[in-house]
Amino acid sequence: MTEPKTDQAIENPLDHRYIPITSVKSGALQTVAERVSCLTVQVVNVCFIGNREPADGWVLVDAGMPDSAETIQQAVREQFGEHSKPKAIVLTHGHFDHVGAVVELAEAWQVPVYAHELELPYITGRQSYPDPDASVEGGLLAKLSPLFPNEPVNLGKHVRTLPSGGMIPGLPEWRWIPTPGHSPGHVSLFREADRTLIVGDAFVTVRQDSLFKVILQYEEICGPPRYFTTDWKAAKESVQRLEALKPTAAVTGHGVPVFGDELARGLARLSDQFDRVAVPDYGRYVDRIH
Repeated sequence: MTEPKTDQAIENPLDHRYIPITSVKSGALQTVAERVSCLTVQVVNVCFIGNREPADGWVLVDAGMPDSAETIQQAVREQFGEHSKPKAIVLTHGHFDHVGAVVELAEAWQVPVYAHELELPYITGRQSYPDPDASVEGGLLAKLSPLFPNEPVNLGKHVRTLPSGGMIPGLPEWRWIPTPGHSPGHVSLFREADRTLIVGDAFVTVRQDSLFKVILQYEEICGPPRYFTTDWKAAKESVQRLEALKPTAAVTGHGVPVFGDELARGLARLSDQFDRVAVPDYGRYVDRIH
């Protein structure tokens, strides 16, 4: 496995760049499945997989909003102990609201950060994501999206490429699944034993373009956030891939966790009617996929 070049200085352009958007669920820590919990950081979820036992350890999935390192570390102390640190950090993708604290946490803990190889340019300081699309069909947050950062962080020596074949270092019961569309190297995580899914933004459970629904965390199984999704054909195929897994529990990057029949019905509807309910009617990145 070829590792990325890490000769550039570690850098976080998101450092102390607080984004003043939050929700009623911010700060909520919830158990989702055995050895899986999630923390809502303003409007995005991070996940903890594992337990307090040093022999087993734990892994952090995604790293929240900018300026959220202390919030995440406090949740770590509550769950795993005062001086605990993860075996690794795994990123579903590199958008600002999923890597906001990753540089500070990786430096504090001195742990590797794993991501798909197609996400490496965005976490090694080499390339910015495409600009958010304020012209896309959607609510107020879509119109405000040009204010959101899209420049890359640089994790330097901490970056590792996820191994091919779906293996996740430190998580032998889990595998990663390619779910591109929202970003080129987006991945989701799946545990076959109990069919638990950590989705990232391949689909979400709140209309992320609607400020009102985001603040209240109004539950609704939706396609990926519209203003950052650049490949709708791939996004549809990713949702279909996840629906075929028949998950029983899912944590999405935005919104509340969903379970059982509610998850099955909502994900089946999204998969079957993706063109109608997820793909915007217009926008810079919209490519109708009928």
